[in-house]
Formats: sequence, structure tokens, C-alpha cells
Amino acid sequence: MHVLLLKEPREGGSGPDPYIKELASRGHKATLIPVLSFTFVSLNTLSDKLLSLLLQLFQPEQHGGLIFTSPRAVEAVKMCLEDDERTEQWNMDIKDKWNAKSIYVVGKATAALGEDANILPLLFPCGSIKREVLPSALRENGVPLDTLMVYQTAQHPDLEKNLEKHFTEQGVPASVAFFSPSGVSFCLETVRRLSGEQLMQIKFAAIGPTTAEAMTAEGLSVSCSADKPTAEHLATGIAKALQ
Repeated sequence: MHVLLLKEPREGGSGPDPYIKELASRGHKATLIPVLSFTFVSLNTLSDKLLSLLLQLFQPEQHGGLIFTSPRAVEAVKMCLEDDERTEQWNMDIKDKWNAKSIYVVGKATAALGEDANILPLLFPCGSIKREVLPSALRENGVPLDTLMVYQTAQHPDLEKNLEKHFTEQGVPASVAFFSPSGVSFCLETVRRLSGEQLMQIKFAAIGPTTAEAMTAEGLSVSCSADKPTAEHLATGIAKALQ
């Protein structure tokens, strides 16, 4: 059976996307259509917070650690360290100061990129549509945040065109998997229009409870929600739903 994955391509590396691979191992063909586009902003400010001197004190001395809730935020930090001058300053003066602190991540993909950035560490680089659950919980527990928006999220410019092409060539998929609430808001109207009367036959899947809540709020029946936000767990849930 055919599964439509509404998500971004695999971050780096080679070989097939792990979600496509896991579904293939269960006998299902999957197609991935990118949903989001990203524009990085405020990188000079982020770079200053990471690298610069302020009143003769390194910025790391003003933060208790770093929080990453998305791979894109880690990518923004890595971009700040790309030029030779900044990399030298980071390696000579500041890296050890950040390494003495804690780094907090959400999700395996984000954790993997954090390891790649060689930052072991509460500076919070985030996106334009971040949820307030984490900041609110930290504030309630007396943990202050220095929040900086470092990327803006928008609908992928080719999303509707790619969806229409997919439905025309492949037909209505047996299952459609959403990977974020923004993916639901950007895709659902088009998926409904293209599916027509066959919409009720689709098994809709969610990468996790937050996405499932967004789907339910839009009137979708969620056939499965991954126990953990991994390719293996989502593929297992979809395979069971399609039995």
C-alpha cells in the first residue's frame, strides 16, 4: 500500500529516508513531500551571544546552558561558526566555556545534530512558530529563558503543486502521515480537496500527540500516533492501521 509522508527530507547523511526504509521493510511504498521552508534570521545576534565579548565577559558566562528543540536551531548555531575567524575564536576562547554547561535537546534528530556541533553545554534559539509549552513550564519552575528567534517557518513554495502531482500520478494514498501541527494546517485543505469522497478511506497517522491533537482539532480521525517520534514506531503504527 502507498503511504504519503508530509515531512522534510532527511537531515544530512546518505541513503534512503529512515521513514521510507522502515515502511518498505513492512511492505509499504512511501513517498515524501516537503511541507515547510525555512529562512534564517538574527544570526548576527546569535553569533554575538555565542562568541562575542560583552563588558569583558564572555557571553557563555551569562547563560546557564543551551536548549535546542529543533534541528534547524542547531543548524543556525553551526552557521554562526562557519567562517574561519569565528571557528578559530570558538575553538580557542569559548568552546570550553560552553562545554562546561548543559545542553538540552528534544528528539533524537536534534540530539544527533547537537553532537555534530560539538557543543556539550538557558539560551533558547528557536523558530517563529514555537509552542509555548516548554517556555511556560520552565517559567513556572523559575527557570529564565533568553529566547531568540533564529529561523522563520513557512509553507514550502511547491507544496500544493507537489501534492496535486502526487495524487494525479499515484492516486489517493492508503495512509497520510503528518509530522507537525504546521504540516496539518498547510496540507489538510489540499489533501481533502484532492481525496474527495475517498478521504474517509485514508488512515491518517501522527508522529506524536501534539500533531495528533492538531489533526483531531481539524476533524480528522487519527488512525495511529507513534508511541515515540521515530521511524520505527511510526512505521509500526501505520502497518497495524493498514492491516
